[in-house]
Amino acid sequence: MPTRREARERALGLAYECEQRDLAPSELLADLPVPPDPYAVRLVLGVEAHREEIDALISKYSEHWAIERMPVVDRTLLRLGTFELGWVPDVPTAVVISEAVELAKQYSTKDSGRFVNGLLSRIAEAVRGAPEAAGG
Repeated sequence: MPTRREARERALGLAYECEQRDLAPSELLADLPVPPDPYAVRLVLGVEAHREEIDALISKYSEHWAIERMPVVDRTLLRLGTFELGWVPDVPTAVVISEAVELAKQYSTKDSGRFVNGLLSRIAEAVRGAPEAAGG
């Protein structure tokens, strides 16, 4: 069974492929010879189901950045992370953000980690409230 980190990485790849091929995630998933980890599927289909709400949140908190102008990997990670923050309450905020930042550092530009961190932090505060106190 893959870890959630591996599932997030797989979800990133699937969502990226959907964007590049202009396919709906459900269409891409139906054509795969082997289904991905259930958590990766949950993320990809969750973003598909809540795309308008997710993009509205990203647009609201991405000061002076149009979603269409963001690097594809950053945009994809922001959508996945925003879905987790808004619709998967059992995953801690810090985990969602740090995993997205690590994937951004690995797969996108040198500034992407900071960009993804800042934007997801603002979205997290909006959808989940103030950050939890350390050691709480």
